[in-house]
Amino acid sequence: MPAPNALTDDQLAANFADIAPPLTNDAALLEANQCLYCHDAPCTIACPTHIDVPAFIKKIASGNLRGSARVILDANPFGHSCARACPVEVLCEGACVLNDRDEAPIKIALLQRHATDYVLDEKLKLFQPGKPTGKRVAIIGAGPAGLSCARDLRRQGHEVTVFEAKPQPGGLNTYGIAEYKLKADVALAEVQDILDLGIELKLGVTVGRDVPVEKLLTDYHAVFIGVGLGRTKTLGIPGDDLPGVVDALTFIEHLKTHPYRETTVGRNVVVIGAGNTAIDAVTQAKRLGAAAATIVYRRGEADMSCYHYEYELAKRDGCGFRFNAAPQRIVGNGAVAGVEVKTAAGSETIACDMVIVAIGQGEREELKIPKDHPKVFVGGDCANGGAEIVNAAAEGVQAAKQIHERLTNG
Repeated sequence: MPAPNALTDDQLAANFADIAPPLTNDAALLEANQCLYCHDAPCTIACPTHIDVPAFIKKIASGNLRGSARVILDANPFGHSCARACPVEVLCEGACVLNDRDEAPIKIALLQRHATDYVLDEKLKLFQPGKPTGKRVAIIGAGPAGLSCARDLRRQGHEVTVFEAKPQPGGLNTYGIAEYKLKADVALAEVQDILDLGIELKLGVTVGRDVPVEKLLTDYHAVFIGVGLGRTKTLGIPGDDLPGVVDALTFIEHLKTHPYRETTVGRNVVVIGAGNTAIDAVTQAKRLGAAAATIVYRRGEADMSCYHYEYELAKRDGCGFRFNAAPQRIVGNGAVAGVEVKTAAGSETIACDMVIVAIGQGEREELKIPKDHPKVFVGGDCANGGAEIVNAAAEGVQAAKQIHERLTNG
């Protein structure tokens, strides 16, 4: 069985420090003044929430951080967390025209963080609730999709109640993003800023169990479902229930909700899967103090679903990769001792004392709400199959527009 890690508190804090530290004021001004302020900017087009990137950067260059943050957050209610955890390399920064000139793209994410951190740190209130409409909307799920929808509905004056099964709001921002990208306290501060508009939040409430679905459809004028995905899929091979086998989201959630040293990690860790969650798991296992942390993937390197920059990060962290190795069973006598894999050359056993399973999440099946009901709207991972924070925010914002139109025009 894995044992509590042996690193010191200082070592652990250093290992989980921000992977992209914030810019200083001078650095932000210098970077902002490198922007070309493109007309029909490809960076804005590439962003799922279509933040006016040149506009917010120009306001930073003029020293107007409040105005800059307003541009960002008006389009993307989760602009704080997206500045830390968005895959900008394949979105806004990847679309920057400077790439075509073989120059480094503008550091859009760090500039976005510079502006949004300012308003969060100063506790500035950029938005107000709209004039009361007398309409009530229920939101199921307090993640980026649900809370983005909630915020924009409050700005239109509708009453909003958010139902969340977990003890804290924020969804994967609070519970599932790698600690070195986004810490839970930042995620919760961002959420609180949204709730302060006058949104009612009911935590520890599972719709369908604690509150009948029929009651929501009766008591509210609209219902938005933003519950995310379900549990991590199981391997379905012998030994996958041995002590020392854990799913990736459970592993990451424990790390994000406890002092670092309270999260157990093996000396030799195997992570099964090759998506972005698998990368988050393997890098964090290494940073917790695992002597070896290895991705085991049944297909080849070119088939990995993780982003390339995530793959490079894991390699820089010293993580190993075994491709074309299909897990057949987990071996061990009362605890994990290895993973038997099938390879082109036959089979072999990879020694390990901990297995983290990261092969994707299933759909939520416990919430029985008719999605074709005229009052029901859906967005986020439960609708798109699993994407980024920014996609969930965009879908929440779009749903709020649709709900407002329905409530206003009947």
